[in-house]
Amino acid sequence: MMTEKELYQHWLEHATEDADLQKELKEIAGDDAAISDRFYRDLEFGTGGLRGVIGAGTYRMNIYTVRRATQGLANYVKSAFQNPSVAISYDSRIKSDVFAKAAAEVLAANGIHVHIYTELMPTPMLSYAVRAQKCSAGIMITASHNPAKYNGYKVYGSDGCQMTIDAANAVLAEINALDMFTGVQHTDFEKAMADGMISYTPQSVIDAYYQDVLKQSLNPDLCAKSGLKIVYTPLNGTGNKPVRHILSAIGIQDVTVVPEQENPDGNFTTCPYPNPEIREALECGLKLCREVKPDLLLATDPDADRVGIAVPDGDDYALFSGNEVGALLLEYICQQRTEKGTMPKNPIAVKTIVTTDIVNAIAKEYGVEVIDVLTGFKFIGEQIGFLEEKGEEDRYIFGFEESYGYLAGSYVRDKDAVVASMLICEMAAYYRTKGISMIEARKRMYAKYGVYVHSQHSFTFEGESGMIEMQNIMSKLRNEHPTEINGLKVVQFDDYQTSVSKNLETGATAEITLPKSNVLAFTLEQGAKVVIRPSGTEPKIKAYYTVTAKTNEEGSVKEKALDAAFSAMILN
Repeated sequence: MMTEKELYQHWLEHATEDADLQKELKEIAGDDAAISDRFYRDLEFGTGGLRGVIGAGTYRMNIYTVRRATQGLANYVKSAFQNPSVAISYDSRIKSDVFAKAAAEVLAANGIHVHIYTELMPTPMLSYAVRAQKCSAGIMITASHNPAKYNGYKVYGSDGCQMTIDAANAVLAEINALDMFTGVQHTDFEKAMADGMISYTPQSVIDAYYQDVLKQSLNPDLCAKSGLKIVYTPLNGTGNKPVRHILSAIGIQDVTVVPEQENPDGNFTTCPYPNPEIREALECGLKLCREVKPDLLLATDPDADRVGIAVPDGDDYALFSGNEVGALLLEYICQQRTEKGTMPKNPIAVKTIVTTDIVNAIAKEYGVEVIDVLTGFKFIGEQIGFLEEKGEEDRYIFGFEESYGYLAGSYVRDKDAVVASMLICEMAAYYRTKGISMIEARKRMYAKYGVYVHSQHSFTFEGESGMIEMQNIMSKLRNEHPTEINGLKVVQFDDYQTSVSKNLETGATAEITLPKSNVLAFTLEQGAKVVIRPSGTEPKIKAYYTVTAKTNEEGSVKEKALDAAFSAMILN
């Protein structure tokens, strides 16, 4: 096994196809820390695929790490499928198109047919392309909402869901057996096109996707006559064309796009963190809202699988959380389908374990079963797959996660900001025709079901030492878990890694039936909760807080106190 310096030298000699990499390698000559940071480990391939900083080295996103991962995927699909094929899409990030072509060249060289979009397309449209073209797998080049220096490589199974843990482990085993430079087959993109090994995904697939999105509408004629006014930002990503196409199709003509963020731009100059969860990313849109005065601001992230909103609140605009939008959408869907007689028998809604528990109260009101799954939308997609196997996919009415990901319908198996944008606009139009603002709709929901306040705090740990610190924090919380947090007694402790749920009041234990995952949950008195997990794609530990209260103001105070107490606990 080569040392970091030997690997650096090896890359200097062999990573010659990308001038940017050669330039970077020469610039860090003699800088031991910089060399170590790039070569101390491989970029990890997990269920989220690859994600990392763009640059030279084994711990960076570049054509060589992409090729090696793709060779591993090629070996896997060739062993698992006869006549395998793979769909590819990519977003607006730096080198996304380059990495997409690099992946296609490896697959084609391995005798695997590639279906690639003619231009950048959102993540949900990759999920759709896999199923529509009966592919063995799919690749989406994206780092979602990360800063501009990142890119990533998400892998999908033949079901249109992100790859399962078992399949990802099988691919990882293949990758680990490969030499970065000599173990990979690749060909020329244009030659593979001429040979018929790479073909462009046809317009018919895109049109079919749009039709399936439109089928999820509950009041198809409502928007055209509602007078709804929208400001939209794709945050320099892939949502611009698809979202505007769908808004036009449902009759919303008054759409103003944020000009600085309209066109694809992987530098994200006006939003360093292109994440609709973060207010800073929406500042350009909010500024435009104060001039245009729309009924709604929509903001989709770069790969258009998530959407954030802001709505008029007095003289300004208020941002809604993912939990609030998801809960409002669930109630709107339940209410309208019940009213129209289109609610299926034994309906099901799916949410992740860190998503708001107000869902349970709404679901109870409408006779809907709630299924809780691990964090990651693939587990929601997996539940749709289970229903499909039984011929019962129509029972699925909605799924969402707190991080702004929503899906109605079973046509894709990942979160979809295109259908979410449509339904959010339709819901806003519906309330507008009733003389109810979105602020008032939220207020009515809380009056009916109680106020639930949620927040998420990410703790960042960079580099090798950061990885060790993250492991130590999780280990300490697991083995020496607190019995109270911020003066609230811990009544239940759930360890999803050991699959044990423990009632701390009675001492009774129960088995958690979800797949094992490095997640810990502390259920507290007074309806409060803390869930903590390391991110699967970033050097972060994420804590999710829930408090219940009689008013938003009271809830906000409680949530801040809970965050401060728990933060001090894990960082001390």
